[in-house]
Amino acid sequence: MKPFQSRSRRLAIAVVLLIAALAAYRLFAPSNAGPRLLSVPVRVADLEETVLASGTIQAFDQVSVGAQVSGQLKSLKVALGDDVKKGQLVAEIDSLTQQNALKTAEAQLDNVQAQKKAKQATLRQAELAFERQKKMLDRDANSHADYESADATLAQTRADIAALEAQIRQARVSVDTAKVNLGYTQITSPIDGKVVAVVTKEGQTVNSNQSAPTIIKVAKLRTVTIKAQVSEADVTRIKPGQRVYFTILGEPDRRYQTTLRAVEPAPDSISDTSTTSSSSTSSSSSSSSAIYYNAMFDVPNPEGKLRISMTTEVNIVLAEAKQVLTIPSSALDKAGPDGRYRVRVEGPEHRIEERLVRIGMNNKVDAQVLDGLKAGEKVVIGEATAATSDSASSQRRGPPPMM
Repeated sequence: MKPFQSRSRRLAIAVVLLIAALAAYRLFAPSNAGPRLLSVPVRVADLEETVLASGTIQAFDQVSVGAQVSGQLKSLKVALGDDVKKGQLVAEIDSLTQQNALKTAEAQLDNVQAQKKAKQATLRQAELAFERQKKMLDRDANSHADYESADATLAQTRADIAALEAQIRQARVSVDTAKVNLGYTQITSPIDGKVVAVVTKEGQTVNSNQSAPTIIKVAKLRTVTIKAQVSEADVTRIKPGQRVYFTILGEPDRRYQTTLRAVEPAPDSISDTSTTSSSSTSSSSSSSSAIYYNAMFDVPNPEGKLRISMTTEVNIVLAEAKQVLTIPSSALDKAGPDGRYRVRVEGPEHRIEERLVRIGMNNKVDAQVLDGLKAGEKVVIGEATAATSDSASSQRRGPPPMM
């Protein structure tokens, strides 16, 4: 029994070793599978080259409606979000001080006018006295001194009236100024628009002597302006009149279309006085930060969905082509001396054929094929081994669920 048991034990050990060897071979032996081609078909599609920029929505026109006189804000006629018309009363300031100033100016005008009337009566008396002295002098019935005194009194009276007329004009100016100041207590909207901010509340006191206090802000939102920041690397490629489309975060699938209106000649930093205080500071600042130029365009906003300060993703179209042959830009090799590019085409049974193609528009993602390929043919964009493919498949499946 012992020899038989010994042989059985050796046979079992041999089987276990064989199975282990096969497993080790499968695990560690190099794969004989060759590289697999990654290819995509040549397709017909629309192609465009764009400049990407980030923009901010602004009002087409915005006005800060302020007070030109001091006083307490007695009444606010509008609320945030209200639509207002040009000339509509939006606020009232306590006008008692301005009313008193107007009454004082009118009283001063009346006083000067009364003085003029009294002086005109004196003038009439002086004229009669002068005529009488003149006649008497012609008959040698009085002296030259009396005549000259009457003449001087007449001239003095006329001068007094002229001075009073000047005072009347001055008093009328004071009255007009007082009326204007009284009118300033009635604050009206200078434009049609929507109230986008209420800065001063009812009961607050405004002081126009220190600064121009703002009561409300009114903006035109039927049309809005987008100010997009374009990098200095792209700004030389854009110009007014180019087609623009953009999206907002709230509606990423809706495109708003318009045209580029203007490109500002200098960045916003030019208005910062700190950057112009010294050339060294300006140089260091410009070298350490990116430079952006504002591209501006307008778009109708009849639904009111576009609001001030919204962020937009802007595409400025430099060139576009409709329904052309396209391939991924990654399929292109370096351009030859004649400007043609070499591409690899996958034929039957995965055979690789090299061709020279002429390329038109190239936006670094897709390229337009002018000749050398046909729709449906497959171009090689890379190779992947089986291990790489398995790894990619594992990544596509994602990590195991967390427990």
